Amino acid sequence: MRRARRSCKTAVTQGLAMPDRDQRDAVVASEKPLSKRPSGVLPKLNPCGDIGLKIRHDGTWSYQDGAIARKGLVKLFASVLRLEDDGSYYLVTPVEKVPIAVETMPFVAVEMRREGRGAGQSLTFRSNVDDLVTAGPEHALGFQPGPEESFIPFILVRDGLKARLARPVYYELAALAIESPGPEGPGVWSGGAFFPFPLPGGGG
Repeated sequence: MRRARRSCKTAVTQGLAMPDRDQRDAVVASEKPLSKRPSGVLPKLNPCGDIGLKIRHDGTWSYQDGAIARKGLVKLFASVLRLEDDGSYYLVTPVEKVPIAVETMPFVAVEMRREGRGAGQSLTFRSNVDDLVTAGPEHALGFQPGPEESFIPFILVRDGLKARLARPVYYELAALAIESPGPEGPGVWSGGAFFPFPLPGGGG
């Protein structure tokens, strides 16, 4: 069991040298692509135990409580991040899947670009791992319930993986809100779809 756990650890984090950690506990990171991102149902891979990977609320990736500072490595890991039906997150390599804890959402939308106006408007978001996503039928803007009856705005990036809108980005979005064409509350157009904001006291 210990040997299998060590194998999982090196398969995903081989080459990752954490700052301010004992050199004996460091592993070296390679930024070569792990694999193409799997599609569909996750294959039956060798499951690994928890090795201390986490994505914090602010989008910081950490390994055994040390922040992963190399953006190239974070982007590599993000490219193989998957969400299972039970809500668990994994990094999926060609032969293994390694669990990773996610505090809120795996990504953060840090920038928004607007093109057009009204129903022809398009809103494109850039994530902290440089994914570019235009809100529309395949990439919905939504609001996830948060603490104390609050809501967390997000955009769907891919395969159930969401990017929380950073506060400045949400303020930009809110400034574009217009009256709904239907019974919903005010919202925004993008990619031919209308995305309403949650109504006060509406619970969603």
